[in-house]
Amino acid sequence: GLRRELPVDNKIHYLLGCLREIEQQIQEELERQRKSFYFALEEKKVLFADYTQSCHLHILVPVTTYLRKARFFVLISAPFLYILIVPLVLLDLLLTVYQNICFPVYHLQKVERGTYIFIDRDTLAYLNAIEKFNCVYCGYAVGLLALAREVGSRTEQYWCPIKHARNIQDPHDAYFDFAEFGDPEGYQQRVRVVRGHPVPEEPAEELPL
Repeated sequence: GLRRELPVDNKIHYLLGCLREIEQQIQEELERQRKSFYFALEEKKVLFADYTQSCHLHILVPVTTYLRKARFFVLISAPFLYILIVPLVLLDLLLTVYQNICFPVYHLQKVERGTYIFIDRDTLAYLNAIEKFNCVYCGYAVGLLALAREVGSRTEQYWCPIKHARNIQDPHDAYFDFAEFGDPEGYQQRVRVVRGHPVPEEPAEELPL
C-alpha cells in the first residue's frame, strides 16, 4: 500500500507511477484485442487478411442507403459540423507557426504531429465514402486538439508553472510538477528549472569563532 510517511510530492509521483502501469496494461490488452480482428501493422500501414477484407466489403452500406436511412435533423446539422474545418485548419497553421518561432526561443521541444494525429480508418473496406470522410475529419480534429493541448501544456510549464487553487478536471502530465498555489519560493525555483536558469546556492553559515 501507499506509505503514509511519504512527502506529498512523492505520494503524487507514486500514484502517477501506478497510473502509468495501469495505462500500460490497458495498452497491452488493447493490443491483444486488435489481434483478434486479424490485421497487422507494417510501417504504419494496416494489412487485413484477404478473407477479412472480403467480409468487410460484404457488409458495406452503400452511400444511397446510408443517406436514405439518416435522420432529417442529422442531415441538416452536417454543415454546422463541417464548417468547423475552417477554425481547425487555422489553428493548425497558427500552432505550426507558433512552435517554429517561439519554441526554439524558449528551448522547448516541438510537439510531433504524428504522435497525436492519426488518419487510418479511411482504409476500412466496410466504410462507405461518407463514413470514410467523417473518420478522416474526426481523426484530424480530435488529434489536432490533443496536439494543441500538448503545445499549451509545454507553454504553460514555461510561463506559469503554478497549480490552480481548486482541483481541475484531467490536468496534463506536466501540471503535477507545478508549484503549489500560494508558494512563491516554489514558483521561483520551478521557473528557474523549466527555463534552464541555475538555482542559486544557499549562503553558507559563518561558524562562530
